[in-house]
Amino acid sequence: MARKQQQGFTLIEIMIVVAIVAVLAAIAVPNYRDYVTRSRTVEATSALADARVKMEQFFQDNRTYPTGCVFGSTAPTAVQVQLQQPQNFDLACSALAATTYTVTATGKNSMAGFTYTIDQSNVKTSTFSGSGSSAGWTAASPNTCWVVRKGGIC
Repeated sequence: MARKQQQGFTLIEIMIVVAIVAVLAAIAVPNYRDYVTRSRTVEATSALADARVKMEQFFQDNRTYPTGCVFGSTAPTAVQVQLQQPQNFDLACSALAATTYTVTATGKNSMAGFTYTIDQSNVKTSTFSGSGSSAGWTAASPNTCWVVRKGGIC
């Protein structure tokens, strides 16, 4: 009578595979999360760069900066500019006067804690609350650029 050969994996083999997968996940998940956060910061910086172009175009046409900003599909008046709201940030216009403006992108949802600004002199700043996705992010020194990586890297 022939013996039937057992087929399959032993418990030790399965545990080794699970340990390898756990180590890979422990490395990959934080790196992926950081990559996604960095990609979302580009959304804010590009929206601010677009806002600056629109503000300067308005100034070229009218010799004054606009007195207001409208967002989305709302039609601007003769003294306003139309800006597009990014998905993960809220844009806001402030310090609007004939010769000054400031546009701020404040993070929301998974990007809460990130704030980027630009003004009429093209001064760019970055601030971070240090909690949530912004944990570990620091402003550059001096704070005159948009930080797009951990460690104050512009």
